[in-house]
Amino acid sequence: MNKQKTVTVLRQAWHITYRVVFMMAALFCIFTLSFFITTWLSAWLHWHLAAYPSQLVSFGISFVLFILCGLTMRLIFEPRQHVVWQSMVDALSHMAKGNFDIHLDVNMIREPGGDQHPFRLLVHSINDMAQELAQLEQMRQEFISNVSHEIQSPLTSIQGFTSALRTGDLSPEQHNRYLEIIEAESKRLSRLSDNLLKLTSLESGYHPFHPETFRLDRQLRNTVLACEPAWLGKDIQIDLSVPPIELIADRDLLSQVWVNILSNAIKFTPEGGTITISAEVSEADQVAVRVADTGIGIAADDLDRIFERFYKANKARSSGRMSGAGLGLSIVKKIIELHGGTIAVASRLGLGSTFTVTLPRTPDGHGAATQP
Repeated sequence: MNKQKTVTVLRQAWHITYRVVFMMAALFCIFTLSFFITTWLSAWLHWHLAAYPSQLVSFGISFVLFILCGLTMRLIFEPRQHVVWQSMVDALSHMAKGNFDIHLDVNMIREPGGDQHPFRLLVHSINDMAQELAQLEQMRQEFISNVSHEIQSPLTSIQGFTSALRTGDLSPEQHNRYLEIIEAESKRLSRLSDNLLKLTSLESGYHPFHPETFRLDRQLRNTVLACEPAWLGKDIQIDLSVPPIELIADRDLLSQVWVNILSNAIKFTPEGGTITISAEVSEADQVAVRVADTGIGIAADDLDRIFERFYKANKARSSGRMSGAGLGLSIVKKIIELHGGTIAVASRLGLGSTFTVTLPRTPDGHGAATQP
C-alpha cells in the first residue's frame, strides 16, 4: 500500500515538473523569437531605439505570439476535447433513458498522465457505473420474473381446484382434499407476501431493531420445541448441545433465523436422520451457532448462490413438496448482517449441510434493555 502511494506521489510530481518545464521552454522560445523579430524590425524600419523602448516592443511582440500560440493550441485540441465531452454526455444520456450497454474508449484521452489523468478516471467511472446499473437492472428483471412465477403457481392451483369444486360432481373426500389444497396454496401466497415485505424492510436499512439481553440457549431450545411436530413426524433425532449463553440482540429477528435454518434442516433431512445444534463463545466474544444435518446436501455450484432471493439449489431441494419460494435464507442473511454477524455453509451432496452463524455478543452501535 505504501509502495503504491509512493509511486502515485512520484507520478504526480513528474506530471507537475513536466508541465513546468514545458511552460518555461515555451516562454523561452517565445521571448527568443520576439527578440529576433524586434531586431529584424529595427533593421528593416531603420529604428534606433533605446534599450527600454526596445524591450517594450519585444514584450508586446511576445504577448501577441503568446495569444497566437494559445489560439492555435485551442484550434488543434478543442475539437478533440469536444468529441470526448460529447461522448461522455451521450453516454450519460443513454443511461438516463435506461440503456446501460455503454462502454467508452479510454484511449480517446490522449493527454499525458496515464490512468491517473482526471479525464481517464472519469471515463473509467462512467464505464463502471454503466456496468453496475446494468447488473442492477438485470437483478430487477429477474426479481420481477421470479415474483410473477411464484405468485402464478399457487394462483393457477387455486383457480383449477375452484373450477373443479364448482362442477359439484365430487365425492366428499375429493371436496375436502381440494379445499385443503386451496387453503394450503392461499397460505403459501400469504407467506410469500410476508417474506417479500420482510425482505424489503430489511434491505431498506430502516427495519426496526430492538436489542435486548436474553439467553440464546433457551431461545434455541424453544425453537426446537416449536418445530417438534415436524422432526418427530420424520423420526429425526435432534442433538442440542448449547451451554448457557447471554446475547444482546433483537430476540424476534434472531428467532426467525433459527426457525428458518432448522426448518430447512428438517425439510431436507430424510426420515431417521440427525440434526445437531451446537454453540460456543470465542475469545473474541463472538458467538458461533452451528446447525448440522445428515440431509441431501447442496451441490458445490449452488453454495455461493443459496442466499440469493428466489434461488433454489438443485432439483432435489426444489421439487415437489420440498419446494419453497427461496426467500428464507435471504431473510436469514439480512437479519444476521443487521446484527453485524456472518453466516457460512459447508455441504456435500448426500452427506448433509452445516450452517454456521457467527454473531457479536454485543452489536455495535445498539443499546440493550436487559430481559430475564
